[in-house]
Amino acid sequence: MNHPQKIYAVVLAAGKGTRMKSEYPKVATPLMGKPLIVHVIESLKKAKITDVIVVVGYKQEVVKEILKDYSFISYAVQTEQLGTGHAVLSAEGSLKNFQGNILVCCGDVPMISSKSFINLIEFHNKNQSYATVLSAMFENPKGYGRLIRDTEKKLLEIVEEKDANEEQKSIKEINTGTYIFHSPSVFENLKSVGRTNAQNEYYLPDLIKIYNSLNQKTDAMILENSLESSGVNSPEDLSFIESLIKEGKLKS
Repeated sequence: MNHPQKIYAVVLAAGKGTRMKSEYPKVATPLMGKPLIVHVIESLKKAKITDVIVVVGYKQEVVKEILKDYSFISYAVQTEQLGTGHAVLSAEGSLKNFQGNILVCCGDVPMISSKSFINLIEFHNKNQSYATVLSAMFENPKGYGRLIRDTEKKLLEIVEEKDANEEQKSIKEINTGTYIFHSPSVFENLKSVGRTNAQNEYYLPDLIKIYNSLNQKTDAMILENSLESSGVNSPEDLSFIESLIKEGKLKS
């Protein structure tokens, strides 16, 4: 398969973030003086990705106000919170005729660098994959989805921790929530994702198993600096990332 070089980014930013104890959307939370989502948009911009769709939902007007100076952003609305797979499907209307690569990233994972985005795109194109996951290695991977590989290191599927058995929980390679998918196949395959899981949601990681079942190649690239994948789900997470920046382990 010859990969078209055209790329869109889809940034997931519809969540409320109840654990942040704030009435604002989670992606509006400030980190080092800038909302989380601004860190993500700036990294994409530095990586020369300037076709960006932000998936909004809860208090979408707040997110749009934060991003009003970025003329290259358009929006898709996720009307119900039915999981990450459903969030990406919300962008189908904006991308229905698009043939190329779609980089999916999270508005509450603010520290993935432009270099990591560029490396992921190059890795995906070189391997001519239909789907590529950005993964990371952690000694204590608690809370994250795990990447399941076979004895030849081929990626088989991603299992969420809530659905993982004890053997799978011992795996240290985790899903960062950042991917590149081939379009339009991503939207066709998303329609095969079900909700039979612990959270009754449409999981985006389930796409990996679906692509593999269709013999459409999938792969994963391990992040050089695993700390870049730190997400913000609580005030403690925010403090942790701020301390990493202050210690020079992450660049803001």
